[in-house]
Amino acid sequence: MKSKAALFVFCVAFGSAVLAQHAGDGGLHLEPANTDVSDTASLQRGAKYFVNYCLGCHSAQYVRYNRLGADLDLTEAQLVENIMFTGERPFDTMTNAMNPVDAARWFGVAPPDLSLISRSRGTDYLYNFLRGFYKDESALSGTNNLWLANTAMPHVLWELQGIRTAVFSEPGADAAGLPQFEHFEPVSPGTLNEEEYDELVRDIVTFLDYIGEPMQLERRALGVRVIGFLLIFLLIAYMLKREVWKDVH
Repeated sequence: MKSKAALFVFCVAFGSAVLAQHAGDGGLHLEPANTDVSDTASLQRGAKYFVNYCLGCHSAQYVRYNRLGADLDLTEAQLVENIMFTGERPFDTMTNAMNPVDAARWFGVAPPDLSLISRSRGTDYLYNFLRGFYKDESALSGTNNLWLANTAMPHVLWELQGIRTAVFSEPGADAAGLPQFEHFEPVSPGTLNEEEYDELVRDIVTFLDYIGEPMQLERRALGVRVIGFLLIFLLIAYMLKREVWKDVH
């Protein structure tokens, strides 16, 4: 009886948390990122965008340039010319020169390391977050984000996406009494159209997905081989069992 009661309490608490989260996000729904870490071209583009737009503030201290080059089919010369803007040697990690104390003073919080951000937040969240910025005069950086209200992160990709405002419904429009996001309104265009910008964001998130677990393709391939071996072993074991017990009635 106690176990059933505990299970009931857990289900109620879990359901309440899910509903609270849904109410707190203004009725937003995550669009799938559809990343593919086996797409080397996407990873190469994502690495380029990452070092140009992200590495100035965020580090990826668990990733070494030489491992990156090997996985992304880049020569050492290509690494030095296109990727290595902060490291001096191929075996250096992807760190930056920003002092955490200064960063906390400028932004209110030190920008986190992004090595494992895809594993902690998920690729769908990252994809929607980078597409969720809008103009907000009350924010310190001049922008806000649908998925992380009052974010300290400025919209570093604004020149590509353009500037836009977010339109919300009046408070009280939903059951929780919170305003609901309705749509964006463009203020000034960016250098990319919406489809091109979404593809650029997908490349960045694919790269973040890769650095979160560089071994994932090898792990999946090993898993397939192990399952294949077990299936073959199961067949052999079944045939052996039939041969051993064929005379037993």
